Amino acid sequence: MRSQGRHIEHRDSQNYINDLTYQILGCAIEVHKELGPGLLESIYEKCLTHLLIENGFRVERQKTIPLNFRGLHLDCELRFDLLVNDLIIVELKTVEFFSAIHEAQLLTYLKLLKKPKGLLINFNCTNIFQEGQRTFVTEYYRKLPKE
Repeated sequence: MRSQGRHIEHRDSQNYINDLTYQILGCAIEVHKELGPGLLESIYEKCLTHLLIENGFRVERQKTIPLNFRGLHLDCELRFDLLVNDLIIVELKTVEFFSAIHEAQLLTYLKLLKKPKGLLINFNCTNIFQEGQRTFVTEYYRKLPKE
């Protein structure tokens, strides 16, 4: 894994976020190769968090997402799985197939937290890179410079 320190000056660019995405997926693939499918989502979450932190990433886990509706603060239990380097939300699943609700959940989290990119990763598959991940970008990503 590449060190995050050398890219700090380009943190607010599409290239930096794409590189970060690639590295997160690399860590997820390492976890999957070592553990295989069939475990609980919480186990993959702890292992992926550990590996990301080992590789120099800043990771927040299971933080509550604030929800306001027209000035009304709703105390609800919306929680993202991981937020990496305060830029990419990672939602982990251990399901047979992704469904529309998984995508909607991640897209909502991205919108509420105003983050540029999200990753949906399913550990219940044979190959994360080919079939076990989906990437989503928001208008915040599209507004960033390429470099």
